[in-house]
Amino acid sequence: MNVIDSSGWLEYFADGSNADFFAPAIERPTSLLVPSISLLEVFKRVLQQRDESAALQAVALMQQGQVVDLDGAIALTAARLGTDFGLPLADSVILATARHFNATVWTQYADFDGLPDVRFTKKR
Repeated sequence: MNVIDSSGWLEYFADGSNADFFAPAIERPTSLLVPSISLLEVFKRVLQQRDESAALQAVALMQQGQVVDLDGAIALTAARLGTDFGLPLADSVILATARHFNATVWTQYADFDGLPDVRFTKKR
């Protein structure tokens, strides 16, 4: 199973220089977990940068994967991971969701670099 962090989704949707890195995981929705916080972050950013139609199209693609709501167990794990690794709230939820399901996180966010079960590429 795979979890794409919000920066990865945005990179893919913008066809950025790292889009090809994220494509294999995104284009296999049967193996894709989507933390609900990622829906929030991506919808908000696309809405700010483009319009509501584009934002709705983006989250529709994301929802082809299995959307995972933030529950109590994931929230507490996220708090621990955020404290242990100095991660911002959303990133700690993304990592906690991946760990809950033994999934791999795909990211270009440097705070994840070196963590177990993380596929990292530098943002270009």
